[in-house]
Amino acid sequence: MIKQTIMKITEGYMPFKGYETYYRIAGECSEGKKPLVLMHGGPGSTHNYFEVLDKVAETTGHALISYDQIGCGNSYLDGHPELWTLETWTEELEALRRHLSLDECHILGQSWGGMLAISYLIDQKPKGIKSAILSSTLPGNSIWVKEQHRMISQMNPDEQEAIAKAEATGDFSSPEYVKANARYMLLHCAGEVTEDSPECLRRPKKAGSEAYLYGWGPNEYNPTGSLRDYEYTHRLDEIDVPCLIMSGTDDLCTPVVAKTMFDGIRQSKWELFPGCRHMPFVEDNDHYCRVLSEWLDEND
Repeated sequence: MIKQTIMKITEGYMPFKGYETYYRIAGECSEGKKPLVLMHGGPGSTHNYFEVLDKVAETTGHALISYDQIGCGNSYLDGHPELWTLETWTEELEALRRHLSLDECHILGQSWGGMLAISYLIDQKPKGIKSAILSSTLPGNSIWVKEQHRMISQMNPDEQEAIAKAEATGDFSSPEYVKANARYMLLHCAGEVTEDSPECLRRPKKAGSEAYLYGWGPNEYNPTGSLRDYEYTHRLDEIDVPCLIMSGTDDLCTPVVAKTMFDGIRQSKWELFPGCRHMPFVEDNDHYCRVLSEWLDEND
């Protein structure tokens, strides 16, 4: 008879700026193993999709710590547009490290979470970061916007026209634009959630739409919010920890964007996932978990 073990899951809340930040810890660290802190995308997504990585904690002895950034999920908050800034989310990450006594850890940022990781490493020069995993992210808005519009130019003429009209007028509510943008996201972000999708993807979540709009903008290719001036491409050589870059061939983070990070970060490795969009950790989960597990063990 095979004995099945149940991995320990710890949940809690951290006081932050008069509100609360939810966190979730999968597994426990074995002796000598450092935890991995996961920063989700958006701004305004949630930790939910990271639960597909739980088996990494189970098989490697590295605890995985995810959290819902203020403004979304179990840390939901709106009506405070002044909060949706890089400074707020950086303070939150630092507060979480103090709250959980994470003197040494690895960090993984996906999409916007990777932007947070890059700026954190460069601006704050934090101590105790063993390595960083930059998953489907970007080093600067200029290259990101250019690549998004290049991919838009490959869509059909009606879709291109609908997107161009919305950008020109600032009206992102027309049915034509909504349909075109939805197809763009289907091509490059993620597939539709179905009854066969992992439970953590099917689970209802409270997305931070205000955090996304005021932090980023109306869509992936128009950064008009507080992050509109995000540019670290020219400073990537200031990162002094090993970095693993992971991205898909059909990703919003195009191979051009990923290679820019690979070229700019001195201690870097790049894993490209064929056929994957913006979430290779979902679409090619076994491959992603294997590469991530090996990386954590090599860089403790």
